[in-house]
Amino acid sequence: MDYAGVAEAAAEKMELYRRDPGGWRGCRRTSEVSVSWRPSAEFAGNAYRGEGIVPASPQDVWECIKPVAGGLRTKWDQNVKDFEVVEGVSDTVSVCRTTTPSAFMRIISPREFVDVVLIKQYEDGTMLSAATNVEHPLCPPQPNFVRGFNYPCGCFCIPLPGEPDRTQLLSFFQTDLGGYLPQTVVDSFFPASIAGFYSNLTKAVKALKA
Repeated sequence: MDYAGVAEAAAEKMELYRRDPGGWRGCRRTSEVSVSWRPSAEFAGNAYRGEGIVPASPQDVWECIKPVAGGLRTKWDQNVKDFEVVEGVSDTVSVCRTTTPSAFMRIISPREFVDVVLIKQYEDGTMLSAATNVEHPLCPPQPNFVRGFNYPCGCFCIPLPGEPDRTQLLSFFQTDLGGYLPQTVVDSFFPASIAGFYSNLTKAVKALKA
């Protein structure tokens, strides 16, 4: 499988989403993030967009969210129980397996996701982590997890000119949780989950700086 090509296509989708602000409808707003949604063009569900300013440098924010083995994400992100790199394809592309704990008062049982992940740095210092679902021979479905599927998704860490200790974090999520969940549960879970992601990230960068 051309993992690098699949990853590059996911990154291109993220760049398209970033440039295309149309059609997003607000569904949740907190002091840390504004969450909006629109129907996904990738699967029969919704795409979600989170946008907020994190009170830390882009380097510190990236340190907390970068998708690497032994990274900080499992420590602060309540939706990530375990993260492992299954195969390093290149310096910037890897196949990863993520497991999530049960959620939403245990209505959502533990999930596993297998994705190809690409890391990209832009000339202005922006960092992108983009991912999409793949299959991998070392990752057959596990009996204790429901296999979910991430469609092209990602996070942009964007420097703010003249504000070295603040970072714009623009994120896109479009996830098929798999299983047999009522649509009302799915529609409630994602906005709350994204708000939690930004809130916990804000706490994590403050702890990193302390």
